[in-house]
Amino acid sequence: MDEPVAADQIAGDERQHANEDAGHEPMPRVRLTRGRALASVVFVCSVVAFLYFVLPKLLGLHETWNRLRQGDIWWLAVAFVLETLSFVSYVALFRAVFVEKASRIGWRESYEITMAGLAATRLFAAAGAGGVALTAWALRRAGMEPKLVACRMIAFMALLYAVYMGALVIDGLGLFFGVWPGSGPFAITLIPAIFGAAVIVIFLAISMLPANFEAVVGRWTKGTGRLGAVARRLATVPSAAATGIRTAIGLLRKRDPALLGAVGWWAFDIATLWACFHAFGASPDKGVIVMAYFVGWIGNTLPLPGGIGGVEGGMIGAFSALGVNVETAVVAVLAYRAFSFWLPTLPGAVAYLQLRRTVHRWRASEAPSYT
Repeated sequence: MDEPVAADQIAGDERQHANEDAGHEPMPRVRLTRGRALASVVFVCSVVAFLYFVLPKLLGLHETWNRLRQGDIWWLAVAFVLETLSFVSYVALFRAVFVEKASRIGWRESYEITMAGLAATRLFAAAGAGGVALTAWALRRAGMEPKLVACRMIAFMALLYAVYMGALVIDGLGLFFGVWPGSGPFAITLIPAIFGAAVIVIFLAISMLPANFEAVVGRWTKGTGRLGAVARRLATVPSAAATGIRTAIGLLRKRDPALLGAVGWWAFDIATLWACFHAFGASPDKGVIVMAYFVGWIGNTLPLPGGIGGVEGGMIGAFSALGVNVETAVVAVLAYRAFSFWLPTLPGAVAYLQLRRTVHRWRASEAPSYT
């Protein structure tokens, strides 16, 4: 009995030292020179000026700016509330995926982590990598094992984008075949639906990889030199993805109501866009709004801060292709982006500073084990 006890004690000591060392990991920061920071500010201001002043004139929409100022204040207030509910849903999903009963992460800490991460995603052109890095760092500082952080991050993203891809399939097919009202051009409905279905199939196939996939690849490539080493390294990516997707499926089987936050995040954001259309006296078919919204958000993959410029252009183009008046689309999309892009930015910056203080408080106390 003595040897097992000693081994457990050694393992516990190693975990404690690992946590202590990890406690000194600096907060992820974006390295900005003065010139780079100035360039970023100039870029954002230039894009905003183009979207709100130049684009309407290029399209011959000389009254667009006046219409923006004349939006129905009550509908814009509804848009504000809906966008806030979208962020609340995001926090709820975060807690459902990452927070266990024994965790030191309460609702306040969940808010700080998610809002700081969203602000980083909005402000820096890294395809969301800044927000992911910040979230992962905070979770590790809370005591979560790095491998578990990676697994849950993949599960979190899988749940969010399962809704995205599912919406592309359902709404795209519905519009194309006339199941619900709205224009249904092939390129803007069926192609996105096929894309969404393909992504879903690929990820379900990845989830079926064996749990020992890395070991299997290791056995297959044993003794093959450098090529085998590269194969073993590459095998870690689908293996981690498979684990994360299986985790997401397992969470769904628990039927935690908080997982509806994945739907709420998208649904309330789309409803914000819907309210912005009503603020300017327009009411496109709901299926059209949903399709243009998701097609437009593909612009977020461009290396632009928060997808600014790309998302607006994508949405306006999609609405135009779906038969919505261009001037109406420009006004509604620009109003919507004022909520979706700028609303989380200032609270997110404050949450970033609050999160730093929270982590310092954690480091000052004894780090509990995360189970």
